[in-house]
Parts: sequence; structure tokens; C-alpha cells
Amino acid sequence: MDNTIGVTVRKNARRFGNNTIFYDKNNDKNFWKGTAWNTFNQQQQLVSKALINYGIEPQQNVGIFAQNMPEWMVADMGIMSIGAVTVPMYATSAVKEIEYIVNEAEIAILFVGDQEQYNKALEVLKNSNHLKLIVVLSNTIKLVENSHVIFLNDFLKFEQSKYLNNELEKRYSQVKSHDLASIIYTSGTTGEPKGVMLTHSNFYESLKVHDIELNVSEKDRSLSFLPLSHIFERSWVFFCLYKNISVYFNKDPKQIASVLPEVQPTVMCTVPRLFEKIYSKIEEKKNSASNTKRALFNWALKVGAIFNNEFKRNEKSVPISLKIKFAIADKLVLSKLRKIFGNHINFMPCGGAPLAPEMVAYFHAFGIPVKCGYGLTETTATVSLYGNTKFEFHSAGKTIEGSQIKIGANNEILVKGTGVMKGYFKKPAETLKVFKDGWFCTGDAGNIDDNGNLIITDRIKDLMKTSGGKYIAPQKLESALINDAFIEQIAVIGDKQKYVTALAVPCFENLKKYALKNKITFKSIEELIANNEIITFFENRFEELQQEFSVFEKIKKFTLLPKEFSLETGEITATLKLKRAVIQQKYKDLIENMYRD
Repeated sequence: MDNTIGVTVRKNARRFGNNTIFYDKNNDKNFWKGTAWNTFNQQQQLVSKALINYGIEPQQNVGIFAQNMPEWMVADMGIMSIGAVTVPMYATSAVKEIEYIVNEAEIAILFVGDQEQYNKALEVLKNSNHLKLIVVLSNTIKLVENSHVIFLNDFLKFEQSKYLNNELEKRYSQVKSHDLASIIYTSGTTGEPKGVMLTHSNFYESLKVHDIELNVSEKDRSLSFLPLSHIFERSWVFFCLYKNISVYFNKDPKQIASVLPEVQPTVMCTVPRLFEKIYSKIEEKKNSASNTKRALFNWALKVGAIFNNEFKRNEKSVPISLKIKFAIADKLVLSKLRKIFGNHINFMPCGGAPLAPEMVAYFHAFGIPVKCGYGLTETTATVSLYGNTKFEFHSAGKTIEGSQIKIGANNEILVKGTGVMKGYFKKPAETLKVFKDGWFCTGDAGNIDDNGNLIITDRIKDLMKTSGGKYIAPQKLESALINDAFIEQIAVIGDKQKYVTALAVPCFENLKKYALKNKITFKSIEELIANNEIITFFENRFEELQQEFSVFEKIKKFTLLPKEFSLETGEITATLKLKRAVIQQKYKDLIENMYRD
């Protein structure tokens, strides 16, 4: 029997028994309900038997379309433990996306979460020749009478038999490390989604590597708020299972600010947008404070930066005078900032997109160790990562054990290693395109410095070339603008165009305050963003924020939008990256208008 996640879960269930491994919020009674190892193991075994009972064969694809919850992991482990293949789908996906995945992966059984996913799955059921059964994980939703729909509790009610018990053990023993474990469809910033094929070995080797790279213990607790359907969060929860770290599942990412102080996590996966939003809130509060408080904040953050970023990060001996200053700064200011995150953070892995180096340094200064890294779905997440010390803020860390990184033509980052995917599902031509002499071509541009740090410069496919022949790196420009308190989202436009433009979503909360303060009247958001004073205000902010950019890189014109880019409208991915092709098409008329001289 090969080492797999399923084997790990069964071993840990025997070892930790009644210890709690999962928590989720009981919304009716507003408390965190725990699930013990034994219960988790029993439930996932029942799912395995039920799948066998319904005729699921080894290497057959089974879908999960739900928000984060313990039942998500119960279904996932129940599927993979018997050699079937888990196909996760984002809880916010549109019917069209789900239908595409269900049909391409020929999914017969689909686990769904709450009412929204159930309603969408019903639509897919009407038009799919493959989908035969919808299993509903939440028992609070309203079902319409349908013989192809069943609650999880009812799905698990079947006649126990010697055959099922024997078949379960047989399936357990037959799962091999090289077998396909999961197909993860990348949401993709361009084109149709591609199913990334990952094996049991990809996942298990990732666990061993992270055990070497990360300093964690059974005393840690993790808050899960990024989608389990994404490789980053799912592989992290696997690691928590591997290390017996309790996981708190947050179903609604919008509630993260209130959940953090409740759970007080020690570790948790994050994306740059979380830090960008918190940074804006802190800076807004600072700027509205008295001169004395603002001066105290700036002094404390400067002391924190010297203490944590210059001395502790570089393993330098801290002078006694600095220790005294830091103790004062920490008591008066820095410790209060850490309370935003629950006050117990040991480290926070951050991925999905680059986080500006000054932002990383900012949070490290007050004692929130952001662990930046680099990876893709195709590499089972992490291939490079910050160490505990001597990391560089402008980098994505150093290559982790089990992976190799080199820089190819056009500065493209190439990867080899135990985490690299088997290929794209049913897309052999696409698979061939991304492999060259055994190296996976990431599509990202970067370089490796003299100390072995990986520096990400941009997404090669995102690079824009103006009609004047100048190359523009949109992410670099967007990163410089997004941290402004008045900019919520921004999409840079410029490929094959005369100059650079942008679609910008203001931070409406701050913009309304500015308007009231400056006696600018408005009846709607649309009226507010069309106001000449507001447009002039943004012109001045853009000019100020782009001072370090060359003339050809700067945004010459922009359009303010009244609504945020969202997952529901398909304009951003689950990790909040822009879907540029979708945005360009949806706002085609607005974009064309910016190029009418």
C-alpha cells in the first residue's frame, strides 16, 4: 500500500481518536462546532462505501461544488481513498462553468453545498447526459422533489454488507501513488478552463516537503477562508491533516474580519488582497487621527521595521537600546495592530498573486510574518518559499526541497519536481505546449538573484505591447496603484494600443467620505464618479502614484466604474486575479471610448 492522503488520515484517526480536527460555525446558535478525528474518519469511510454502492469505479471522476465546510473534506477523502478522482469546483461558479466541467470530466455524482450551488446543479442536471445524482451536503436547504437529488445523510443510509466492507478494504489497498487523485480546473485569466491532473504522489510529496520547510506543531490552529477548490487552500488543509493541526472553516470570506478575533489562528493561508484591504483600513485610521497619535504610530512602525526587518530577519544581535524602544513601541502600538489578525499569528503563507515588497515589510514590521512563495495549480502549489530568516522582501523566496527552478527563454520560469502535474485532462496538445525537455513552462517571467531568491517580474501572457512597440507590465502598474485608499480595484489596458488606459473601481466608502467633506453632492454612485471634481481628484492621485514610471508606462486615461469586478460576474478568479479577456470584452465600449482622441 503506497503512502497517500487517505492512508495518512486513517493512521491519524487511530492515533488522535477523539481529538478535534475540524470546526465550523453553527450559524443558528453562533458557536464553533467541532468534529473529532474518529468522526471524520467514520464519515469519509461511509462516503467511500456509498460511492461504491452507487457504482463508482476506481479512477472515475466525482465532483464537489460547495463552499468551505467539514463535509467538503469528508467528501474529498471519501472519493480519493477508494481511488476515484475528486473534481472540485468553485462555490461561486456560474452554471455554464459547472456544466462544462461536469460534461468534460463525465461526472455522474456531484456533491453540492448550500442553496445557491444546489439551484445551479439542478440547471446542469437538466442538460447533462452524464450527471445522475446530486448529493446535498447541507441539510438546511429546500429541495424540490427529484429522484436524482439526495441529502448526504440519506446518501449514507445503505444496507451494510460483507461485500461493501471487503470492497472498501480492497479499494484502499489498490490505490497507488502514481494514480490520478484529483482534476483541478484552473479558472484561468484567458480562454476555457483546463483540468490539471494531480496524482496521489503529487499531494503526498508536497506534505513531506512542507514538513521540512515549515515550523508547525499540533498546538497550531488554522483558519480556512480561501476556497478549498483552489490548490493553495486544499493542499494546506491536507498539510493540517498530516500534522494534526485543527482547521476552522469559514464559509463566507466576507466575514473574515469578524472571524479572525474569534478563532485567533496561529497559521492561515492568505492572498494579497487581504493585506491590501487591511493596510488601507490601518492607513485610513492613522490619517484621521490626531497629530500626536499619528506621530506615535509612525515612530512605532519605524522601530518595528528596524527591530524585525533589519535585525531579526537578518539574524543580527539586537542592541539593548533597540530592545527597550521596541518593547515600548510594541506595547503602545504594534500589539494592537496584531489584534486585527487575532493576536496569535506565527506565520501566514501568502500566494495566488505577488504582494508588493513594501507591503510585506509593512506587516513584518509590526510582527505579522507573511510567508510569500510561488507556485501554481500545475505544481501542486509551492515551489519556492520564504525561509524563517534572511529572506528578501522583493522575492518569492528560495526553491523548496523536491523542486528545481531555472530561467528559460524570455526570462520564463521553468519548474521540475515532485509536485509537477501529470498533464491537462483530455488536452494532450495543451500539455505538450507547456513541457519542454522535461521542464514545466510556467508562463511567468522572473529571475534568480545571486543568493538563490526567485524574483517574479510578470506574467508573460499578461505583458502588453503598445502600438509604439513598448512593453508594459500591467501587474507592476496595478500593484503601485491598488494600495491607495481610494482605489479598490484596477485593470490596466494597453495591448496594441497607442497608450495605456485603465478601468478603476474606487473605494466607495472612502470616496463618499471625501465627497461629504468637500461638499460634493450626489444621489447615486454613478453620479458621484461622473462628477468633474471627483475625476480631477483621481487624475491627481494617478499622477502622484505613477511618478516612478516611464512616460510610456503611465496611465493616460481612465474610466471609473460603479461596481466592483466580482467572481459572480466572471471578471476575477477565485484568488482575485483579473480575468483580462473577460474584462476587455465586457467593457469593450468604455475601453474604445478612451482611445477616441
